[in-house]
Amino acid sequence: EHILGDEPSGQSVKLHDAPVMLNALFGMGNPLLDISAVVDKDFLDKYGLKPNDQILAEEKHKALFEEIVKKSKVEYHAGGSTQNSVKIAQWMIQEPHKVATFFGCIGKDHFGEILKQKAAEAHVDAHYYEQTEEPTGTCAACITGDNRSLIANLAAANCYKKEKHLDLDKNWSLVEKAQVYYIAGFFLTVSPDSILKVAKHACEHNKIFGLNLSAPFISQFFKEPLMKVMPYVDILFGNETEAAMFGKEQGFETDDIEEIARKVQLLPKVNKNRKRIVVFTQGKEDTVATVGDKVTRFPVIDIDQNDIVDTNGAGDAFVGGFLSELVQEESLEQCIRAGHYAANIIIQRSGCTFPEKPDFN
Repeated sequence: EHILGDEPSGQSVKLHDAPVMLNALFGMGNPLLDISAVVDKDFLDKYGLKPNDQILAEEKHKALFEEIVKKSKVEYHAGGSTQNSVKIAQWMIQEPHKVATFFGCIGKDHFGEILKQKAAEAHVDAHYYEQTEEPTGTCAACITGDNRSLIANLAAANCYKKEKHLDLDKNWSLVEKAQVYYIAGFFLTVSPDSILKVAKHACEHNKIFGLNLSAPFISQFFKEPLMKVMPYVDILFGNETEAAMFGKEQGFETDDIEEIARKVQLLPKVNKNRKRIVVFTQGKEDTVATVGDKVTRFPVIDIDQNDIVDTNGAGDAFVGGFLSELVQEESLEQCIRAGHYAANIIIQRSGCTFPEKPDFN
């Protein structure tokens, strides 16, 4: 039975070679330019960073951004969690172009131009809200071994305005064209109103709305906006650390990831036509997902530790692969297989970058 539910058993609505519609996948989030460099433990300690974390930049991190750009092997990649995911989804789909739409806010500056150029090269239909108050956002990716510590300086990304962009007819009409919606939890710190508007639209039209827990701090400090949108969430993504923190903050009183997934599935939901699907990745351990009333484990693709270049973008890539099959109305198993494939490719490369074509079927 396929993930979108609803058709009578034994009849598949999907015409296997039917092309995916343009703008069928909609993403909205923080478009950031990743500034990535290999650092040592002293660098992490100097700025009070954990080896594997995602945080928002504070005053004390200002110098970090100045220091990291002077590293010998600094790399610049188009980033931002949601933008990474829709790019990967588009890459997995290949043709037609512009299946994926992306909204977010940038500055009118050089970094903003790079993000526009990279989105165009990835064939994503990006519509940025451009403003001059703040420069384009950046994210320092501090790589140590196969860990990555991300410090996001949102800047322009934090200036997204529902009434200045999402509400405009020409933009909202792109939202209406979509069948699948995906927003990283990071955007809850920017425009919860925009998220709710999109989530409610998906719910009212029996379309699929996906959200990511994104980072432990979202479940901790943005609990209210997170739980406001949760009743509209058809698919919730997260990793083991985020799942544990969410469980703790919600008083689930269990560390068992399968149990947490089960409890998340049972949280209140507005659209009763779709059972909530919960998908938790665990690095090299099995991915855990709710299938009907059960929780199932899906092993990831084995990889030699030496082949891992950096894990930055692995979670985003998993979601991107997943969404690429979801938008083609494939089964949950197939969505997860595609997620594992995409993540496996991304960890063998620097940043969230990918080869010209995928080799997945």
